[in-house]
Amino acid sequence: MREEIFDVVNDRDEVLGQKPRSEIHRLKLNHRAVHVLVFNSRGELFLQKRSMKKDCFPGAWDSSASGHLDSGESYDACAVRELREEIGLALAAAPDRLFKVAACPETGQEFVWVYRCAAEGPFMLHPEEIECGAWFAPAALNRWLAEKPGEFASGFVLIWKEMSRRGLVPASG
Repeated sequence: MREEIFDVVNDRDEVLGQKPRSEIHRLKLNHRAVHVLVFNSRGELFLQKRSMKKDCFPGAWDSSASGHLDSGESYDACAVRELREEIGLALAAAPDRLFKVAACPETGQEFVWVYRCAAEGPFMLHPEEIECGAWFAPAALNRWLAEKPGEFASGFVLIWKEMSRRGLVPASG
């Protein structure tokens, strides 16, 4: 299987060139990704537990769907693709954009657009990407993150803190 090629970007998220995934991660180069948070009608967030086969954060809990932009792909197109590929959720248009996170160590040097959408499931989880998934009430998730932050991918921890800071976390459970 051919290795994925991603755009390398500068500190302003402008494309400088392209490199293979492994090289971008090894050299800690800035690149692009999306995280999509799927909430149900009860205000619960669907989280995925990453497969143990993943090269970054194997077995950690993470956003509902997330992934790198392919070279030349837009953030919106990537969000739609990742939802379909990872959890089987097909959207006709990009979900709602919430905010953008600058490339930093917590995101693995990824510029990340964070999206939100509503769905009830059930989802068809990609077995190579995801071990399992579950719904969590924000209050329970806040307690879990406070007690055991190491059980989560660092990018998700950063995103959830920003969601809370911005008042974007639904009040439930």
